[in-house]
Amino acid sequence: MTIQTAIAALATLLGDGLTRSKSDLDLHGRSESHFADCPPDAVVYPVDTAQVAAIVRTCAAHACPITAWGTGTSLEGHALAIHGGVVLDLSRMNRLLAVNAADMDCVVQPGLTRVALNTALRDTGLFFPVDPGADASLGGMAATRASGTTAVRYGTMRDNVMALQVVLPDGRIIRTGSRARKSSAGYDLTGLFVGAEGTLGIITELTLRLRGQPQATAAAVCAFPTVDDAVAAVTETIQMGVAMARIELLDTASVAAVNAHSGMSFSLQPHLLLEFHGSDAGVAEDAATFGEIAASHGGTGFDRATRTEDRNRLWKMRHDAYYAILASKPGHRAIVTDVCVPLSRLAQAVAETQADIAASPITGPILGHVGDGNFHAILLIDPDSAADRTAAEDLSHRMALRALAFGGTCTGEHGVGMGKLGYMADEHGPGWDVMRQIKAALDPDGIMNPGKVVRG
Repeated sequence: MTIQTAIAALATLLGDGLTRSKSDLDLHGRSESHFADCPPDAVVYPVDTAQVAAIVRTCAAHACPITAWGTGTSLEGHALAIHGGVVLDLSRMNRLLAVNAADMDCVVQPGLTRVALNTALRDTGLFFPVDPGADASLGGMAATRASGTTAVRYGTMRDNVMALQVVLPDGRIIRTGSRARKSSAGYDLTGLFVGAEGTLGIITELTLRLRGQPQATAAAVCAFPTVDDAVAAVTETIQMGVAMARIELLDTASVAAVNAHSGMSFSLQPHLLLEFHGSDAGVAEDAATFGEIAASHGGTGFDRATRTEDRNRLWKMRHDAYYAILASKPGHRAIVTDVCVPLSRLAQAVAETQADIAASPITGPILGHVGDGNFHAILLIDPDSAADRTAAEDLSHRMALRALAFGGTCTGEHGVGMGKLGYMADEHGPGWDVMRQIKAALDPDGIMNPGKVVRG
């Protein structure tokens, strides 16, 4: 049994739901990461859970690798079929199946994107809060345990996925969790699959926790003399219990890039971008408290925006910051780092990272979700320069080791994929062996997204 015999069997099963066209293979062989393109042998487009199960059973019978695909926005090569085989594109499974407004939850298929979900929820008074920036699929967000700008208040996908339907590597269909707000019934299988990156099964349905749309929302920006001052303001704000919805940092290089790309006119200093959610009185009080904290740390130009269009423009600019930084050096590619440290070590981690970048031959603007200790350096390299790549890989390596030494993690939100495999033993110790044992128990033939999260 081979990949080719699996594809022949799948073609009979799926008809035009399987494609081997060069354009489809090329599309599903690249990502937004710095990894080389890696087209699969075929792409399949299931339309329901039963079809996913049939595809998985067929691939299992032929020992054919399966890699799940949402929207392909991952940054660690999660969805690249590095061992060939079939990419299972879930974009046609994109329905909102149920909204339980009284219980503040919903049921979705994995191909539905977060923007489409929130558009559909607009008239319910509810919204789904996890915002990684990209309009990612909800299945992909769960598989990578995504988070983003709002995690400081609403948590990550780990905190907002209540239940799953999953197709296991042998084709069995299971349900994990329930719509109850808590349970003590057995192992947390939902938590096992959230963050497994498709290595243990294919998510085909998600039950998600929803939140009430805030009565009032205000965004704000504030400039600081140094990154240290900005981080100190963040730390004090969190310690005082101010209920921030977002606290984002842009260093001076990032500010310069977004000014040029998005037509902004921020002063060339580190900036915090903030958002407050709550009642009218609560938002005003939180904003005033933060303003006082910021001023005590040298913050200036504290400017609030309450109009929806102004807030949307500010956050679009933040979400486009990655592309703004890429545009600042045409022809370059980015190696994007993603470390997370305890808040008390954040200022030191950022300062040491800045010093490392300043001593290197490449540039690396820094931005991040500093309210939860997560930041990124966007390391810009000439793709034809081996020296640039070596410098970026060395910087990324130093960042990861520093984060681990500070009691943090090598990846705050991007996941492991291929890019962070080298740090899993250092971060988890014998726990990584347990992960391999779980993988071997559920997927003994290693057909589910091989080469990711665990080795062997």
